[in-house]
Amino acid sequence: MTKLGILAAVTAMALSAAVAPAGAKDWTHVKVGIEGAFPPWNALDSKGALTGLDVEVIDDLCARAKVECELITGEWSAMIPSLNAGKFDLIMTLGINAKRREVVDFTVPYASGVATFIVLKDGPVAALPMAGERLNLNDKATADPVMAEIGTALKGKSIGVVQSTSQEQLINAYFGDTVTVRTYKNSAERDLDLKAGRIDAGFDSGVYGTSMLAKPGNEDLAMAGPLLKGAMLATEVAMGLRKGETELKEKFDTAIKEAAAEGVIRSLSEKWSKLDLTPSFDQ
Repeated sequence: MTKLGILAAVTAMALSAAVAPAGAKDWTHVKVGIEGAFPPWNALDSKGALTGLDVEVIDDLCARAKVECELITGEWSAMIPSLNAGKFDLIMTLGINAKRREVVDFTVPYASGVATFIVLKDGPVAALPMAGERLNLNDKATADPVMAEIGTALKGKSIGVVQSTSQEQLINAYFGDTVTVRTYKNSAERDLDLKAGRIDAGFDSGVYGTSMLAKPGNEDLAMAGPLLKGAMLATEVAMGLRKGETELKEKFDTAIKEAAAEGVIRSLSEKWSKLDLTPSFDQ
């Protein structure tokens, strides 16, 4: 090739690079952050392998999106910082709320759940109003009197929540001035204190509660009060991703909608939680 030809080729390459979007990625390999300590969403089995609803859902979604997914476990409180630091490209089981929208983007939800109280059957807050009934906190005319009644029952009590969750945000927002809020790294640690009587109640995902109560050794525990959604509760469960990763979001939004339409989300959620968690995509 002549010097003129070489110069033309180099110039063409430079122009091509300049036109290409900054930071554009082909997304053939995606690192997925997952806690591994929140059954039935995700957990480690006796051999240390990841299992649960999230694992089967992400396997299906990655196949649809035509990407290779690498699941990486980590502590829940470090998930968003690790995402934004580049350790992960996606985070599983991230409930959507306004506070999190300030620092991350979300896919469309891949599951729609509720939150509820978990108590000792013979404990001090065993009876709460609207037990097992759904209550949307955004319907303030209906919800506010119920939450006020719950607040009276909880006054002076200790409530256990997993740190950096929307459940922690809700307890602090509604009852933080009148209860003692105890935070834990994961739900299992909180449940040990609940069983031992070191706290009066827990507040967690209803899906987690349903699964946990079905296991041997938890016969003294029960869910109490309404099945809550709305307000700051992140009951619409999605995958979190870094701000501006539009190509990755589009891939997984499409995959999630396909999986929901084909009944895959329903069948997997009923398998792991006995509940149909299919999202509606109407928010």
